[in-house]
Amino acid sequence: MAMAAVVAPSSSSSSSSSHLRQALPLKSPPLSRNFHLPQSFRPRRLLASTTIRAVAVEQESRAQLGPNEYVDVFACPVCYEPLIRKGPSGFNLAAIYRSGFKCANCNKTYSSKDNYLDLTVTAGMKSYTEAMPMGTELFRSPLVSFLYERGWRQSFDRSGFPGPDEEFKMAQEYFKPAEGGLLVDVSCGSGLFSRKFAKSGTYSKVVALDFSENMLRQSYDFIKAEGTISDANLALVRADVSRLPFASGSVDAVHAGAALHCWPAPSNAISEICRVLRSGGIFVGTTFLRYTSSTPVIARPLRQQFLARYNYFIEEEIEDLCKSCGLTNYTMKVQRSFIMFSAQKP
Repeated sequence: MAMAAVVAPSSSSSSSSSHLRQALPLKSPPLSRNFHLPQSFRPRRLLASTTIRAVAVEQESRAQLGPNEYVDVFACPVCYEPLIRKGPSGFNLAAIYRSGFKCANCNKTYSSKDNYLDLTVTAGMKSYTEAMPMGTELFRSPLVSFLYERGWRQSFDRSGFPGPDEEFKMAQEYFKPAEGGLLVDVSCGSGLFSRKFAKSGTYSKVVALDFSENMLRQSYDFIKAEGTISDANLALVRADVSRLPFASGSVDAVHAGAALHCWPAPSNAISEICRVLRSGGIFVGTTFLRYTSSTPVIARPLRQQFLARYNYFIEEEIEDLCKSCGLTNYTMKVQRSFIMFSAQKP
């Protein structure tokens, strides 16, 4: 369904500087984009200079804005600088569809297509395409996208998934600290949970994000058919979970339903989720377990071989993965092969 990178700003004892770091984008450091520097190892001098640079970039961007232009919640997936949006105000499908976006730093432009905003690195390219893993390409298929919410997702209950309504209630409990903030539903598929989050009215903005163009088209069709959330604070965005189009420390909550096993590089994706989360932000995900503690030892190699097509984990691996990417306060709930886990940005 989709597919991560860098460093997030640290919290501070000063409320004003903390607010700036949450609101303003930070450039990626000149380290590997897959490297996450633990908060405890970031020198105060570096944080201070980074904040000053962010303030300067924001002030310069605002000073150069023209009529009907403003700094948007989205950031460039190439350089993570803020995107300048030109068009009607408002955060809903119609307003974003009629808007144009441009990176103030690298001048790359982004626009909507088929009612979703394309914020992939390759957006706008005409003669270059990337070969993606088979698992990613499967969910870009029109047939799979059509069937996903018309039978495919319902079959998950055989593995212990409690059903979308119960999963939504469970996720909402984890997301209580993020109420009123920006929620990003990564690898949203046909928008099953994105629509639930938007209809709940719990969040100021909801972004339904997926790498599959056809999944986003299906999501738009479901939204129009329901009719009740066409004007909700909901956006459809095509993006790569390994290059999320948001400034560091700007997102309050990230949801990934039945997605972790589909990501080509889960460690990159979770590191990138940690980058965009603000301090105190919540990440909630669900996936299939490769096996559980109750699975007979003799059956474990067979399950591992049968499920080799995707990145299926065991309970301990998911916890270790979240913690190694900088997240804390890990909790989980397991039912047969189903797991819902939650972790928090320090």
